Amino acid sequence: MQAKPDTVVTIDYTLTSNEGEVIDTSDGREPLAYLHGHGNIIPGLEKALEGKGEGEEVKVRVEPEEGYGPRRDELVQKVSMEAFSGMDQVEPGMKFNAESAQGPLVVKVTDIEGDEVTIDANHDLAGHQLNFDVTVREIREASPEELEQGQVAS
Repeated sequence: MQAKPDTVVTIDYTLTSNEGEVIDTSDGREPLAYLHGHGNIIPGLEKALEGKGEGEEVKVRVEPEEGYGPRRDELVQKVSMEAFSGMDQVEPGMKFNAESAQGPLVVKVTDIEGDEVTIDANHDLAGHQLNFDVTVREIREASPEELEQGQVAS
Protein backbone atom coordinates (compact mmCIF):
# COMPACT_ATOMS: atom_id res chain seq x y z
CA MET A 1 0.00 0.00 0.00
CA GLN A 2 1.14 3.54 -0.71
CA ALA A 3 0.64 6.84 1.12
CA LYS A 4 -2.38 8.49 -0.50
CA PRO A 5 -5.38 10.51 0.70
CA ASP A 6 -7.50 8.76 3.32
CA THR A 7 -4.76 6.40 4.48
CA VAL A 8 -3.18 6.37 7.93
CA VAL A 9 0.58 6.63 7.54
CA THR A 10 2.88 5.78 10.45
CA ILE A 11 6.40 7.19 10.30
CA ASP A 12 9.62 7.39 12.27
CA TYR A 13 11.20 10.80 11.76
CA THR A 14 14.00 13.13 12.76
CA LEU A 15 13.74 16.85 12.08
CA THR A 16 16.98 18.83 12.00
CA SER A 17 18.02 22.42 11.39
CA ASN A 18 20.39 23.35 8.56
CA GLU A 19 23.16 23.23 11.18
CA GLY A 20 22.33 19.58 11.96
CA GLU A 21 20.72 20.29 15.35
CA VAL A 22 17.92 17.84 16.16
CA ILE A 23 14.71 19.85 16.59
CA ASP A 24 12.32 16.92 17.03
CA THR A 25 12.40 13.16 16.63
CA SER A 26 10.27 10.10 17.21
CA ASP A 27 13.43 8.20 18.26
CA GLY A 28 12.75 6.67 21.67
CA ARG A 29 9.02 7.39 21.35
CA GLU A 30 6.08 5.98 19.45
CA PRO A 31 6.13 6.62 15.69
CA LEU A 32 3.90 9.40 14.39
CA ALA A 33 0.62 8.30 12.79
CA TYR A 34 -1.29 10.83 10.68
CA LEU A 35 -4.20 10.89 8.23
CA HIS A 36 -2.70 11.53 4.80
CA GLY A 37 -4.34 14.23 2.70
CA HIS A 38 -6.07 15.96 5.61
CA GLY A 39 -3.51 18.62 6.58
CA ASN A 40 -2.39 16.79 9.73
CA ILE A 41 1.31 17.45 8.97
CA ILE A 42 3.09 20.26 7.17
CA PRO A 43 2.41 20.36 3.40
CA GLY A 44 6.01 19.89 2.27
CA LEU A 45 6.47 16.69 4.24
CA GLU A 46 3.09 15.32 3.20
CA LYS A 47 3.94 15.97 -0.49
CA ALA A 48 7.29 14.18 -0.08
CA LEU A 49 5.54 11.14 1.40
CA GLU A 50 2.81 10.94 -1.27
CA GLY A 51 3.08 7.60 -3.08
CA LYS A 52 5.71 6.16 -0.72
CA GLY A 53 5.35 2.63 0.61
CA GLU A 54 6.10 0.78 3.82
CA GLY A 55 9.82 0.56 4.53
CA GLU A 56 10.74 3.46 2.24
CA GLU A 57 13.11 6.11 3.54
CA VAL A 58 12.71 9.74 2.60
CA LYS A 59 15.06 12.66 3.12
CA VAL A 60 13.50 16.02 2.32
CA ARG A 61 14.26 19.69 2.90
CA VAL A 62 11.07 21.66 3.36
CA GLU A 63 11.14 25.37 2.58
CA PRO A 64 9.30 27.76 4.94
CA GLU A 65 6.41 28.24 2.50
CA GLU A 66 5.69 24.48 2.67
CA GLY A 67 6.43 24.26 6.40
CA TYR A 68 5.38 26.76 9.05
CA GLY A 69 5.41 29.72 6.71
CA PRO A 70 7.70 32.74 6.52
CA ARG A 71 8.25 34.89 9.61
CA ARG A 72 5.75 37.72 9.60
CA ASP A 73 6.75 40.97 11.31
CA GLU A 74 3.10 41.93 11.85
CA LEU A 75 2.77 38.98 14.24
CA VAL A 76 5.23 40.63 16.64
CA GLN A 77 3.77 43.38 18.78
CA LYS A 78 4.11 45.19 22.08
CA VAL A 79 1.28 44.98 24.60
CA SER A 80 0.81 46.34 28.08
CA MET A 81 1.67 44.14 31.04
CA GLU A 82 -2.00 44.67 31.99
CA ALA A 83 -2.86 42.11 29.28
CA PHE A 84 -1.36 39.49 31.63
CA SER A 85 -3.32 40.48 34.74
CA GLY A 86 -3.92 37.54 37.00
CA MET A 87 -0.56 35.97 36.12
CA ASP A 88 1.89 35.61 38.99
CA GLN A 89 4.88 36.00 36.71
CA VAL A 90 5.55 36.83 33.05
CA GLU A 91 8.98 36.01 31.58
CA PRO A 92 10.55 35.80 28.12
CA GLY A 93 9.99 32.34 26.63
CA MET A 94 6.56 31.85 28.20
CA LYS A 95 3.75 30.90 25.83
CA PHE A 96 0.10 31.84 26.13
CA ASN A 97 -3.11 31.08 24.26
CA ALA A 98 -4.65 34.24 22.83
CA GLU A 99 -7.71 35.12 20.78
CA SER A 100 -7.36 37.07 17.56
CA ALA A 101 -9.73 38.16 14.79
CA GLN A 102 -8.56 35.03 12.90
CA GLY A 103 -9.23 32.74 15.87
CA PRO A 104 -7.11 31.23 18.66
CA LEU A 105 -3.32 31.35 18.46
CA VAL A 106 -0.27 30.80 20.64
CA VAL A 107 1.91 33.80 21.47
CA LYS A 108 5.37 33.75 22.97
CA VAL A 109 6.79 36.45 25.22
CA THR A 110 10.09 37.54 23.67
CA ASP A 111 10.98 40.65 25.69
CA ILE A 112 9.84 42.75 28.65
CA GLU A 113 10.76 46.39 29.05
CA GLY A 114 9.08 48.09 31.97
CA ASP A 115 5.33 47.80 31.44
CA GLU A 116 5.68 46.72 27.78
CA VAL A 117 5.70 43.06 26.79
CA THR A 118 6.77 42.01 23.30
CA ILE A 119 4.84 38.99 22.05
CA ASP A 120 5.39 36.95 18.91
CA ALA A 121 2.62 34.87 17.31
CA ASN A 122 4.92 33.33 14.69
CA HIS A 123 5.45 29.58 15.05
CA ASP A 124 8.92 28.88 16.47
CA LEU A 125 9.89 27.24 13.16
CA ALA A 126 8.42 29.93 10.88
CA GLY A 127 10.99 31.13 8.37
CA HIS A 128 13.20 28.05 8.79
CA GLN A 129 14.10 25.33 6.33
CA LEU A 130 13.23 21.96 7.85
CA ASN A 131 15.23 18.81 7.15
CA PHE A 132 13.36 15.56 7.63
CA ASP A 133 14.76 12.03 7.66
CA VAL A 134 11.72 9.73 7.57
CA THR A 135 11.05 6.00 7.44
CA VAL A 136 7.55 4.86 6.53
CA ARG A 137 6.61 2.13 9.01
CA GLU A 138 3.02 1.28 8.20
CA ILE A 139 0.18 2.34 5.90
CA ARG A 140 -3.44 1.32 6.29
CA GLU A 141 -6.86 2.47 5.14
CA ALA A 142 -8.43 5.00 7.49
CA SER A 143 -11.54 3.98 9.39
CA PRO A 144 -14.85 5.76 8.74
CA GLU A 145 -14.52 7.41 12.17
CA GLU A 146 -11.03 8.71 11.33
CA LEU A 147 -12.25 10.09 8.01
CA GLU A 148 -15.18 11.80 9.73
CA GLN A 149 -12.92 13.35 12.39
CA GLY A 150 -10.16 14.21 9.93
CA GLN A 151 -7.49 12.69 12.16
CA VAL A 152 -6.16 9.38 13.44
CA ALA A 153 -8.19 7.90 16.29
CA SER A 154 -6.27 7.76 19.54
